[in-house]
Amino acid sequence: MQKDKLIIFDTTLRDGEQSPGASMTKEEKVRIAKALERLQVDIIEAGFPAASQGDFEAVAAVAAAIQNTTVCGLARALNNDIDTAAAALKGAKRSRIHTFIATSPLHMEKKLRMTPDAVVASAVAAVKRARNYTDDVEFSPEDAGRSELDFLCRVLEAVIAAGARTINIPDTVGYNLPDRFGNLIRQLRERVPNADQAIFSVHCHNDLGLAVANSLAAVMEGARQVECTINGLGERAGNAALEEIVMAVRTRQDLFPCDVTIDTTQILNCSRLVSTITGFPVQPNKAIVGANAFAHESGIHQDGVIKHRETYEIMRAEDVGWHANRMVLGKHSGRAAFSERLKQLGYVFASESELSNAFTRFKELADKKHEIYDDDLQALISDTLANEHEQIKLATLHVCSQTGETPHAHLTLSIANQERSIDASGSGPVDATYNAIEALVRSGCHLQLYSVKNVTDGTDSQAEVSVRLEKEGRIITGQGADIDIVIASAKAYLNALNKVMNLEDRKHPQV
Repeated sequence: MQKDKLIIFDTTLRDGEQSPGASMTKEEKVRIAKALERLQVDIIEAGFPAASQGDFEAVAAVAAAIQNTTVCGLARALNNDIDTAAAALKGAKRSRIHTFIATSPLHMEKKLRMTPDAVVASAVAAVKRARNYTDDVEFSPEDAGRSELDFLCRVLEAVIAAGARTINIPDTVGYNLPDRFGNLIRQLRERVPNADQAIFSVHCHNDLGLAVANSLAAVMEGARQVECTINGLGERAGNAALEEIVMAVRTRQDLFPCDVTIDTTQILNCSRLVSTITGFPVQPNKAIVGANAFAHESGIHQDGVIKHRETYEIMRAEDVGWHANRMVLGKHSGRAAFSERLKQLGYVFASESELSNAFTRFKELADKKHEIYDDDLQALISDTLANEHEQIKLATLHVCSQTGETPHAHLTLSIANQERSIDASGSGPVDATYNAIEALVRSGCHLQLYSVKNVTDGTDSQAEVSVRLEKEGRIITGQGADIDIVIASAKAYLNALNKVMNLEDRKHPQV
């Protein structure tokens, strides 16, 4: 008997972006969307078009760039939100409008200040309006995990009758436990009279560390769509991790009555791309995509794996992309081979000049490093693309740090195409560099996080630096990569400052 399909709805570009400091540019969203398309996710939620002009343009860009995956836009149950989402999705081959309104007593009373009757009316009106633009309409009762069951059934029956064909049940605040959440999905499917006319979906947050468990419990009770993000990215403690959902279902086909159509070999590339763009590192012991996910140190484990892999591994590392780690290129490699490998990694440049710039950077790196890995490429290309449109650029940096002397930095920045130089000192070379940058830019930002990781192994590895800045309550993350840690640090700080200058004010809802 053929199994049901489990629809994978990726919301990395929308809910994932709501992580403090994880805001992405339009170009970065398109790059991730193309990687998700190669991963063969079923639906990409590209953003919340009514939130800002920047979000609108990003959703429109993703809609135009994606050929084989449905592109979705989020909209509150408001006419303007729905019309704006439809306009942003106009260029999509296949589009979905995802509309929502809160249904828990707490949210209706304290946030919406609406009666239950008014909420039902707004939900139905929103679905009907969205159906004017597309047959693919999804409805979410926000904070469903704390909503009253009878009222939830009433709302869902009404929106399905109005034309919603996907019903998403969000555990908005990560409050539920697996058995209770699974039971909720079962009861809704049993008690809503027209439930058979819609696909039931779930969207779980990870506040108690149960997002994946809750999602899988719902799948066992009939949910056939899961909303998730790469690396579990998302606000607060994050969302259900796509890679964990997919591999749990794929690995335990003896239990799940459904299967996914994901190209799992693309999981690792997607994970690394999202981590590089957002500056959110993946912890080494993270399931599926962590550096230690398939590592064995115990002698007993090593002996067992050598004799028979399945003694201690329930998945093959190759199945999620670990086999494609090394890029066999070096300083003698040509432009064609370089370009082809980048295409395999999902990088397509808008112009020959961009490709030439990236190839030049690659040659410079190859002269310094004997072995180039895909991780090196991803860090290098992300760094190159980030610098393309920055208003503040690093021109030169000279740092002196020696025993018994105060470190100091001589810095030259290009600000709006005009070079300015300054000297500054600090408690270390990075501190001196940051003091010099602030003395020139005077951004008013406060450094909240400074993190360095090696991109690959060895003392010749590139350093990938992430910084998190705070200004007037807004959190901005910047990234930079270079073999020189101090230069990578300067690039990361400047990347964040450029985002401060360009980032529009965005207000995102929770779902």
